Amino acid sequence: MYPRIRFRRLRKSQKIRDFVSETSLEVKDLVYPIFIDENLKKKKEIPEMPNQYRFPLGQLEEPINELLELKIPAVILFGIPSYKDSIGSSAYAKDGVIQKAIKEIRGIAGEDLIVIADLCLCEYTDHGHCGLVKNGKILNDETLEIYGKIAVSQAEAGADMVAPSGMMDGMVMAIREALDKEGFTDTSILSYAVKYNTVLYTPFRYAAESGYKFGDRSTYQMDIRNSDEAIREAKADIEEGADIIMVKPSFLDIIYRVKTELKYPTATYCVSGEYVMLKAAANYLNEKNNVLEYHICRKRAGADIIITYYAKDLARWLQEK
Repeated sequence: MYPRIRFRRLRKSQKIRDFVSETSLEVKDLVYPIFIDENLKKKKEIPEMPNQYRFPLGQLEEPINELLELKIPAVILFGIPSYKDSIGSSAYAKDGVIQKAIKEIRGIAGEDLIVIADLCLCEYTDHGHCGLVKNGKILNDETLEIYGKIAVSQAEAGADMVAPSGMMDGMVMAIREALDKEGFTDTSILSYAVKYNTVLYTPFRYAAESGYKFGDRSTYQMDIRNSDEAIREAKADIEEGADIIMVKPSFLDIIYRVKTELKYPTATYCVSGEYVMLKAAANYLNEKNNVLEYHICRKRAGADIIITYYAKDLARWLQEK
């Protein structure tokens, strides 16, 4: 008896495999992170993240035009300010580094690029935490007012979306109310709804100078052991007004649960630790194939949007294909 069901029939050529493929990774799915450093005069490579750079204000034309040429639809911005204090006042200053960067990018790209502003305090506070601090404790409710100020200042500068990453309870509601009060009802919120406390952020903390001076972030970021909590976190942010929810890092089981159980626009962030592991693996594996497979798996798990430091490489490889 020969097998009646032959799965290999639909694998016999590349055209047939493409014809019946269930998952597609496309350039339109990608978001590229950019670091803008108010203290620099020229771009500087980030030693902990090979082929990634900090850019100075006034010199964003090169990276932005590259994204436009590659047809990458969106950028997410992280700022390194010249001044830090205990309340992160540079984060909501009208002439802050991100506010200036948004305006500069608008002048280069107009409306051809979706501009997402990361919204947090860790890069802007002298203690490095994502909220206000009193007697060694990270304050939740007092921080929410600051988040609202940051959101409004970023929207005024021209951001399409604000992306709160501080994991304070009620942050989406506070930001939505602040934006609506000032007339920014069309400014979207991409919420870091499910953000785990993990070593995988370490290279980013060097890149953004956002390391904490005491303790850790375990009292506000999620415990790596929890999965059901991710659903509760994401559901709460949706109810508070998030337009897109994010899973960070890009853990496949969590992406799958969030997307299938909540059926909501879902982003994921392939974080700095994932990036450097893929870079290290390039010494042993075909980098192009490995990186494509890695990101396709995130789409297969349910991610609609992928924030990744490999966005430019992926765009080139996908267009070659």
